Amino acid sequence: MNTAMQDIPPEQSLITYPSQFPIKVMGLNVDGYVHAITRIAEQFDPAFDATTVELRASKGDKYLGVTITITATSREQLDELYRTLSTHPMVKMVL
Repeated sequence: MNTAMQDIPPEQSLITYPSQFPIKVMGLNVDGYVHAITRIAEQFDPAFDATTVELRASKGDKYLGVTITITATSREQLDELYRTLSTHPMVKMVL
C-alpha cells in the first residue's frame, strides 16, 4: 500500500513544526545548478541561509549532491517544495 503524505493525519506526523529539515537534491554538476536549488529554497523559506548549503560531488564529478536545510513550517510547505524540486529540469533526484 502506497500512502501519500497528505493522507497521513497531522497527529501521526513524525515532524514537529517548525523544525530544521534537511533535503538532499541530486543533479548534474553544471553551472547554475546550486544557484537554482538555493533560489527554490528561498521561495519556500524566506529565512533560508545559503551559507548552510552542503555540496558533495560524485566520484567522477559528473553529479553534485546539494543538501539544503530549510525551516519546515507545515506538511503542505514540504510537499510543495518536494514537487517543485522534483520537477526542476536540472534535478535528477530529491531525498
